[in-house]
Amino acid sequence: MSIGQKSIFLVDDDVTNLARSNDSLGKSYKLFTMNSSGRLLKMLESHVPDLILLDVEMPELDGYETIKLLKSKEETKNIPVIFLTAHRDEESELRGLSLGAIDYIAKPFSPPLLQKRIEMHLLVESQKKLLLNFNNNLQLMVDERTKTVVELKNAFLGTMAELVEWRDGSTGEHIGRTELYMEILIDALQEHDSYKEEISAWDKTLVLQSAQLHDVGKIAIKDNILQKSGKLTKDEFTEIKTHVGFGEMVIEKIKQKTTERAFLDQAKILIATHHEKWNGNGYPRGLKGKEIPLQGRLMAIADVYDALTSDRPYKKALSHEEAIEIIVNDSGEHFDPDLVDVLLSVSDKFTEVSVLVSAEYGYIEALEEK
Repeated sequence: MSIGQKSIFLVDDDVTNLARSNDSLGKSYKLFTMNSSGRLLKMLESHVPDLILLDVEMPELDGYETIKLLKSKEETKNIPVIFLTAHRDEESELRGLSLGAIDYIAKPFSPPLLQKRIEMHLLVESQKKLLLNFNNNLQLMVDERTKTVVELKNAFLGTMAELVEWRDGSTGEHIGRTELYMEILIDALQEHDSYKEEISAWDKTLVLQSAQLHDVGKIAIKDNILQKSGKLTKDEFTEIKTHVGFGEMVIEKIKQKTTERAFLDQAKILIATHHEKWNGNGYPRGLKGKEIPLQGRLMAIADVYDALTSDRPYKKALSHEEAIEIIVNDSGEHFDPDLVDVLLSVSDKFTEVSVLVSAEYGYIEALEEK
């Protein structure tokens, strides 16, 4: 027998049938004969054949019960089984096929016919395996391609957002910090009765990724305003506020050139509403209370907290305690009071974010210098 031969298990309690089958099949296949289902099950513990020829009428455990056992186990359920039986009635054949047999051959059988039936089924099984491997490899290729595209999208978005931040004197750390602040607040809201249902309908990953673009419109603002160290004039503040509308326009232009909607829709919500205030005195539309989408109300807290605790061209950083006090004092005016309560319940986690993000960006900068 050659190494490439297929292996077949023949199970029959009739010694004559075993000998006859061995003469007709032994030259073409690695044939293992056994006279009971018990021996078959024992043999399967150490070897998985390409096909099983299984007699139906056997003492102790018949062929029907045996195939039930085979199909119930992960390691044997895919082995093709052909029934060999003296029963020629339709009911018996239907029963065997319904239990998972691929064929039903009546005894006494013609050895050449049995050989051809086996060849046919082994060819079919071989083609099925080739097709399965092809599909698996194709799916792997699709998954890898999708992963590459997603990574490219995230890298592009992150870099674009960081470029905007660098223009007003901050770094990509602002993007990283606000995204983590948002995640802390969203996780806390999942335990909050008032917001649990709404939050559960979100794709959190999508919301957090889109948060990177909340200030993308600043790319249209002049450097002398973005980087001004003193207080802005009324006209300068009016120009600063236009970054929201410009950001929305950027998102709309991108939407016209892609079928991607969910990510861009979330980005537009965050861009358009994170400067709105609970009391209606925010911009650009003067939305009030829950007219402001929850995403925007959350980003308002994350963005203001980070602005307060960071050095900017026009101010020095405040402490965590000072920033929290300012936000609490603005509860019901600038911020959603319920969300301020949620912030207070997790504010200790905010103090860890700056260290984590600074370490990450410090590591990246160190790599770039090498």
